[in-house]
Amino acid sequence: MSSSDARSPERLVFFSDAVIAIALTLLVLPLADAVPEAAEKYSHSFEVITANQAKIYSFLLSFYVIARMWLAHHRLFDQVRAYSPRLVKANLCWLLTIVVVPFPTEMIGRFDNDRFTAAFYIGTVLAANVCLFAMMLIIRADPALAEDGGLHDRSLFMEGVTTGILVVAFVLAATVPGVTYLPLLLLLLSYPIARIRDRRTASTPA
Repeated sequence: MSSSDARSPERLVFFSDAVIAIALTLLVLPLADAVPEAAEKYSHSFEVITANQAKIYSFLLSFYVIARMWLAHHRLFDQVRAYSPRLVKANLCWLLTIVVVPFPTEMIGRFDNDRFTAAFYIGTVLAANVCLFAMMLIIRADPALAEDGGLHDRSLFMEGVTTGILVVAFVLAATVPGVTYLPLLLLLLSYPIARIRDRRTASTPA
């Protein structure tokens, strides 16, 4: 086995995918547990839905968040040909944030618009993005880790913008009463910002 084969990121990616799959599965368990509880309290089956709207909302939100981070992780590792100890440690920190997500998700279902819960949830998502951004910087700093084309500047820019937006969202959720999860909508700005950057890059003479 060659040195490059031994350092192939495939096992790291497979392990990460397995952890993410478990985290996604854990998200739905509170909803499954709510069925027997609702059956004892209500006479109609549709009340399982109406009585658990907060849990359903938190499940869908967290599914989207984890899926978005998983896609970003895969786009990153499509550009990686080897790993280093620093990259492995950063990836493990990223996975830690992923497996924590079901915890604040369950808190959303229980405490709904509580400010601490909102800050905890957004802070967890922010920590995940910081870890992903750190992995990008590690790969950027070590050319031996990236494919021949190197790490795409656009990927680094997008993750930097997303992390910056989440910092703003976290501060708003932690300090401004009543905003709770609304600051997460600021993430919709990341793609327009990236398009503006792309147009400026394309118009800049080589």
